[in-house]
Amino acid sequence: MVFKNVQLDRILQSQGFGTRKECRKAIREGEVKVGGEIVRDPFLEFDATGLTFEINEWEWEYAEQVYIALHKPANYECSHKPKHNKSVYNLLPDPLVIRGAQSVGRLDVDTTGLLLFSDDGQFIHAISSAKRQVTKSYRATTNLPIDDEQIRQLLEGVQLVDEPEPVQALTAKRVGEKLVELVVDQGKYHLVKRMIAAAGNHVDQLHRFAVGGLSMEDGSLPELDSGDWCYLRPKHLALLGYP
Repeated sequence: MVFKNVQLDRILQSQGFGTRKECRKAIREGEVKVGGEIVRDPFLEFDATGLTFEINEWEWEYAEQVYIALHKPANYECSHKPKHNKSVYNLLPDPLVIRGAQSVGRLDVDTTGLLLFSDDGQFIHAISSAKRQVTKSYRATTNLPIDDEQIRQLLEGVQLVDEPEPVQALTAKRVGEKLVELVVDQGKYHLVKRMIAAAGNHVDQLHRFAVGGLSMEDGSLPELDSGDWCYLRPKHLALLGYP
């Protein structure tokens, strides 16, 4: 889609920089640069497609809809109104939150790893939908050593209290005495922790390192330290099977 002849104040508003009145004020006060030059006319028109601009010395790239990957740390809640910890939304710049970026599913407060965000409702539904069966890859540190019987149970299916049928991991392998990697294609509440508990062990730490073909460990994403985020480009969305 081509976005030509869009007023600068409207561009800033669409990207989460406040109301049109607030955006006009920022422009008139010389806080906005386009092409390295200060622009003071809020009604000046630009082709928004691929436009980059600076505001308060932060460079931004126009995006009709935004897609983000975050390396979630422990002790952050996937909520705008956390009860006992900080919110993951505190890790994103305000404009991304203001424009409506939402987490794609949730990770438990003590679970770390790959968490996606977007303001594209279709994308959120597609990645979260049980019908799409987008895989999630986890690495769990367990309280007791992982044995062959536990791996067998995870692969053949474990019976969870509130599930009518046994739940299977697509893959499960021991990678350390107390370390197991498994891939699931469901997004049920505390699923991995409950599966490992049903197999006779307990999760001490849980880390999600991949969603679909998008991994934090194979170079498909930029290297993200805990708490860091990056934009997802079309090549990343393709690894998620979207659109």
